Amino acid sequence: MDIENRTSKRILGDLGEDIACKFLVRKGFGVIERNYWRKWGEIDIIVKKDRKLHFIEVKTVSCEIIDDVSHETSDKYRPEDNMHEWKLKRLSRIIQTYLIDKNVSCETDWQFDVITVYIDQKRLISKVFMLENVIL
Repeated sequence: MDIENRTSKRILGDLGEDIACKFLVRKGFGVIERNYWRKWGEIDIIVKKDRKLHFIEVKTVSCEIIDDVSHETSDKYRPEDNMHEWKLKRLSRIIQTYLIDKNVSCETDWQFDVITVYIDQKRLISKVFMLENVIL
């Protein structure tokens, strides 16, 4: 996408994906691909760790980050709540497309994960949480 034509929502989403990639690399994952796209869907990040593929959906929100509130104790909106049934079906389809398109062996283990990124734009900090092995 032309950088000048991106919406503020897209800019925030791209920043969240960049932060998520850095988080994953620090956790020992190797980034294979970003933004694998077909007309029926997109996978934000594809990584590999210990011979297992991880298909990552990144959800990013801009908010004030309170240092002593954890993901589990926050009563506020959680970006992963936007993972509706139709979104999960689209992700399942695009993951299957990727596996076929890249000739991934049926013996290869894989899982679907969701990363949530909270960005405090005033303080220039972020918090990242990873929900692993989400059922599609």
